[in-house]
Amino acid sequence: METEKALVDKDYLLQKFEGKGGWTYVEIPDIPMPKTSFGMLKVKGKIDDYEFSNVRLMPLGNGHLMLAVKSEIRKKIKKQAGDTVHITLYEDNLPTVIPEELVLCMKYEDNILEKFETYSDGEKKAFVDWIYSAKTEQTKVDRIAKTITMIESGEKFYKIW
Repeated sequence: METEKALVDKDYLLQKFEGKGGWTYVEIPDIPMPKTSFGMLKVKGKIDDYEFSNVRLMPLGNGHLMLAVKSEIRKKIKKQAGDTVHITLYEDNLPTVIPEELVLCMKYEDNILEKFETYSDGEKKAFVDWIYSAKTEQTKVDRIAKTITMIESGEKFYKIW
């Protein structure tokens, strides 16, 4: 991370949305709203001494982005809403890792893996997450088969529903 240019590297105030179950977050006005779907930006970095990756900054609704700070992180850094935290963020451009068994299934069918590789990282991740969220092995197998059929016909994941 040291060779990359940080998007931010400074102190921020932990805030909390009002009401029961309100999220704890940090408002980050220093990073411009990305021109991505839903205005989200994938980042990696540190909150105090806690390292993380594959986290998305989300629009706050006022033109700024926010970083949600889960309770497990707050416990580890011993901070709550109202406290100041030091945040260092970098853009996280690592591609989605495609499990080896899925790669092998795709290689078995002509040009499926090659077609899948042309999909956006978000599309690939959506398929992988859907397949591997299956509760049974049979459901996972069925989802792999459905994925291959969809890729064969050029369909995107979000058209399933």
